[in-house]
Amino acid sequence: MNDTPHAIEPFLASLCGGEITDKDYVGYFMNEHGEEMVFAQRRGQKTARLWHSDVDWELYRVGDRSIRADGELKGMITAAGLIINREEATWLASCLTASRHLREGRT
Repeated sequence: MNDTPHAIEPFLASLCGGEITDKDYVGYFMNEHGEEMVFAQRRGQKTARLWHSDVDWELYRVGDRSIRADGELKGMITAAGLIINREEATWLASCLTASRHLREGRT
Protein backbone atom coordinates (compact mmCIF):
# COMPACT_ATOMS: atom_id res chain seq x y z
CA MET A 1 0.00 0.00 0.00
CA ASN A 2 1.27 3.45 -0.91
CA ASP A 3 1.04 5.93 1.98
CA THR A 4 1.80 8.94 -0.23
CA PRO A 5 -1.36 11.06 -0.46
CA HIS A 6 -2.60 11.90 -3.92
CA ALA A 7 -2.38 15.58 -4.72
CA ILE A 8 -5.77 17.08 -5.48
CA GLU A 9 -4.36 20.33 -6.89
CA PRO A 10 -3.42 18.95 -10.35
CA PHE A 11 -6.85 17.35 -10.69
CA LEU A 12 -8.67 20.58 -9.77
CA ALA A 13 -6.43 22.61 -12.09
CA SER A 14 -7.23 20.31 -15.00
CA LEU A 15 -10.93 20.38 -14.12
CA CYS A 16 -11.34 24.17 -14.13
CA GLY A 17 -8.41 25.15 -16.36
CA GLY A 18 -6.90 27.37 -13.66
CA GLU A 19 -3.46 27.57 -12.14
CA ILE A 20 -3.62 25.68 -8.85
CA THR A 21 -0.58 24.39 -6.98
CA ASP A 22 0.18 22.78 -3.64
CA LYS A 23 0.79 26.33 -2.36
CA ASP A 24 -2.96 27.04 -2.54
CA TYR A 25 -5.73 26.38 -0.07
CA VAL A 26 -8.28 24.57 -2.28
CA GLY A 27 -11.92 23.60 -2.07
CA TYR A 28 -14.26 21.64 -4.32
CA PHE A 29 -18.06 21.57 -4.38
CA MET A 30 -20.70 19.86 -6.51
CA ASN A 31 -24.28 21.12 -6.25
CA GLU A 32 -27.48 19.09 -6.58
CA HIS A 33 -27.48 19.65 -10.35
CA GLY A 34 -23.97 18.24 -10.82
CA GLU A 35 -22.44 21.69 -11.37
CA GLU A 36 -18.96 21.95 -9.92
CA MET A 37 -17.11 24.78 -8.20
CA VAL A 38 -13.40 25.12 -7.44
CA PHE A 39 -11.89 27.57 -4.93
CA ALA A 40 -8.20 28.43 -4.59
CA GLN A 41 -6.51 30.92 -2.24
CA ARG A 42 -2.80 31.58 -2.56
CA ARG A 43 -0.86 32.90 0.44
CA GLY A 44 -0.29 36.64 0.24
CA GLN A 45 -2.88 37.35 -2.46
CA LYS A 46 -5.66 39.81 -1.65
CA THR A 47 -8.38 37.65 -3.23
CA ALA A 48 -9.10 34.01 -3.90
CA ARG A 49 -9.99 32.47 -7.24
CA LEU A 50 -13.35 30.84 -7.89
CA TRP A 51 -14.43 28.83 -10.92
CA HIS A 52 -17.95 27.46 -11.64
CA SER A 53 -18.71 24.87 -14.31
CA ASP A 54 -22.10 26.47 -15.02
CA VAL A 55 -20.36 29.54 -16.49
CA ASP A 56 -17.77 27.61 -18.52
CA TRP A 57 -15.18 27.76 -15.73
CA GLU A 58 -14.88 31.56 -15.92
CA LEU A 59 -12.57 32.93 -13.23
CA TYR A 60 -14.05 35.11 -10.48
CA ARG A 61 -11.99 36.91 -7.83
CA VAL A 62 -13.58 36.62 -4.39
CA GLY A 63 -12.75 37.99 -0.97
CA ASP A 64 -14.20 38.39 2.51
CA ARG A 65 -17.02 40.70 1.35
CA SER A 66 -17.86 39.11 -2.01
CA ILE A 67 -21.01 37.24 -1.04
CA ARG A 68 -24.12 39.42 -1.33
CA ALA A 69 -27.80 38.67 -0.74
CA ASP A 70 -30.08 41.04 -2.63
CA GLY A 71 -33.52 41.29 -1.03
CA GLU A 72 -34.82 43.37 -3.93
CA LEU A 73 -34.15 40.51 -6.32
CA LYS A 74 -36.16 37.91 -4.37
CA GLY A 75 -33.27 36.60 -2.31
CA MET A 76 -30.74 36.22 -5.11
CA ILE A 77 -27.22 35.59 -3.83
CA THR A 78 -24.14 36.68 -5.75
CA ALA A 79 -20.41 36.32 -5.28
CA ALA A 80 -18.36 38.84 -7.25
CA GLY A 81 -21.26 39.10 -9.72
CA LEU A 82 -21.74 35.32 -10.09
CA ILE A 83 -25.26 34.16 -9.18
CA ILE A 84 -25.06 31.27 -6.71
CA ASN A 85 -27.56 29.36 -4.59
CA ARG A 86 -27.67 29.18 -0.79
CA GLU A 87 -25.71 25.91 -0.57
CA GLU A 88 -22.98 27.25 -2.85
CA ALA A 89 -22.84 30.45 -0.79
CA THR A 90 -22.48 28.44 2.43
CA TRP A 91 -19.63 26.39 0.94
CA LEU A 92 -17.91 29.52 -0.43
CA ALA A 93 -18.23 31.30 2.93
CA SER A 94 -16.58 28.29 4.58
CA CYS A 95 -13.70 28.37 2.07
CA LEU A 96 -13.21 32.10 2.58
CA THR A 97 -13.25 31.72 6.37
CA ALA A 98 -10.82 28.78 6.34
CA SER A 99 -8.34 30.62 4.10
CA ARG A 100 -8.68 34.13 5.58
CA HIS A 101 -5.30 33.93 7.33
CA LEU A 102 -3.59 33.45 3.93
CA ARG A 103 -4.85 36.67 2.32
CA GLU A 104 -2.65 39.74 1.84
CA GLY A 105 -2.38 41.79 4.99
CA ARG A 106 -3.15 38.82 7.21
CA THR A 107 0.07 36.82 6.82
